[in-house]
This record gives sequence, structure tokens and C-alpha cells, in this order.
Amino acid sequence: MNEMSPYLLFGFVSAGVLSVLIRPSMVERHLGGRGWKPVVRASVLGVPMPLCSCGVIPVTAGLRRHGASRGASVSFLASTPQTGVDSIAVSYSLLGGVFTLIRVVAAFAAGIFCGFAVDWRRRDEPMQSGEETLGDASGGDEDHAVPRGGMAVRALRYGLVSLPQEIGRAVLLGILISAALGVLLPENLLAGRFGTGFTGMLVMLAVGIPIYVCSTASAPVAMALMHAGASPGAALVFLIAGPGTNAATVTTLWKTMGPQSLIRYLAALTLCALAFGWLTDALPLGELIRSALGEREKHAAAWRTVCSIALLVVLAQGVFPGTMARLGSALSFSRDS
Repeated sequence: MNEMSPYLLFGFVSAGVLSVLIRPSMVERHLGGRGWKPVVRASVLGVPMPLCSCGVIPVTAGLRRHGASRGASVSFLASTPQTGVDSIAVSYSLLGGVFTLIRVVAAFAAGIFCGFAVDWRRRDEPMQSGEETLGDASGGDEDHAVPRGGMAVRALRYGLVSLPQEIGRAVLLGILISAALGVLLPENLLAGRFGTGFTGMLVMLAVGIPIYVCSTASAPVAMALMHAGASPGAALVFLIAGPGTNAATVTTLWKTMGPQSLIRYLAALTLCALAFGWLTDALPLGELIRSALGEREKHAAAWRTVCSIALLVVLAQGVFPGTMARLGSALSFSRDS
């Protein structure tokens, strides 16, 4: 917790700034059209966007409604939930710079690969006015509107209030799971066939696909898995498969683009995860990544404890907004009296 707290706070604030500077309407304007360029642009913009797996669905719906091809829409849908400025910051704090760079490149490549796979040998048809959109299938998402006010206020409100309300539960769950894994799983438990090699990647794929885990929450889980002996490549497979294949994405793709597009998307994402997992283990990066894990564990300072307390407050108001509001009112009343 001490290690990730300053980076996650920085990530939340950065996400708020991006929410003001890069609006969904601007995304829709610049990513319309067909061909390979919109697919690449969609992945480039999707990597830093601070949207969770469910929050990306209405934005993707806007892309389709404004004339984006299936490929560009799917490229954005695949790359966005895997990373974001908040998850990049947390990944750097827990997993090191080398592994974080690999994760970002993998998310970018996965978006392009999934977009090309969906568009391959298919004539794309513009979305009709009566066609069910991704936003309709997901029930819409009004909560992602940026609050009114000055730019600084809107950025802080989104980064420290709205975004924690969206992903706070998932982040807390990821921290708790990683802590439980660190206690329950003996060191090097996964160092055998089930945590390394191609078998280990298949195991992580099977674990990551059915469960929902956001990109930020998955980083501490991946760190715990590597501490238990999983290879960096196997952990990377989990980081790609988990955020990119949640139930909301799968069901909305099925409803809006058909089973063929869904099968192509899942197949492309699976192949990309396994390919980058294999490449990560094949390159002489394992010791470098593991040394970064150990190095970050040694650093502890009082200011990190302060950041941890601040992070807990931010997450608490995101998970329990009503309770925190009542607590604040009670404290204000006691001071006035």
C-alpha cells in the first residue's frame, strides 16, 4: 500500500486533467472514418485514457454513432481498459519501469490487432439510427459526464471523486486479493509448470478471462503472483486478459456487432496476450523485472504513509460516498457548536 499510494494519487489527479483536456466528444470527432489509420489512432488515444472497462463502453458507442468502423471502435475498446494514466503510475510503482513499458506496448498492440482482426475481410456498414449501440446495451453511463465548474475544480473532482467512485471497489478488492495471496501463497509456489512457461500463461488466461478486474487493481495482483513464483510473462497474460475480457464488454460486443466480431475480438486478444507473454519470458528481462520488484519493497518513508492515509480517504469516499458525506457533516456540525 505504501509503495503504490503516491503513484495512484498522482494517477487519479492525472486522470482528472485528461478528463478535462481530452473529452469523449473530441475522441469521437477525430477517430471517425474507415481504414487502418483510425484503428491506430484509436489505440494510441485509448492507452492513456482513464476509463474503466465499463466506462469505455458509452465512449465506444459514440465512436460507432459518429461513423467509426468496427475496427476503430474495437481497437479503442481493447486498448483503453488495459491501461490508463492511473494504472501506468501504479504499475511503475509496483512492477518497475521495464514491465510497465511492456504492458503499455502490449495494450497498444492488442488494440490494433483486435481492430484489424474484426475488420479483416469484412465490409463495414455504418451504424443505423435504429441499431442498438454499445451504450444502449450497457444501460448507458451518465456518471461519466464531467462536472461543471472551473477546469482545475473539474479535474480534481473527477480524479479524486468521480473516478474513485467508478473503480474504488475494484482497487480495494485488488489490494485485498494481493495481500491475501502474499500471505496464503508460499514463495515460489507457482515457480513450477503452473506458473511458468506456456502452461503458466494458459493458467493465467483461464483465471483472467472470467473475472472482472480493472487495470489499476490488477497491478498489485500481478505483483503477488510474481512473488509466488509466476513468470513475468504469465503475469502479463493476466494483466491483458483480465481487464480486456470482462462480462460487460463481451455481452455488449455480442449484442451490437454480432458473434463473429466477438469471436474475432477474443481470439485476437488471446493471441496477443500469449505472444507478449512468451516474448517477455523469452527476452532476458526476468531478473531485471524481479529485481525491480525487490528494490521497490525496500523503500519506505513517512511521506508514503501520509500518502497511504490520503489514498484510503479518497477510496473510502468513492466506495462509501454517503457515509463519508454524513461523517463530514457531523464533523462540521461539531465544530460549529
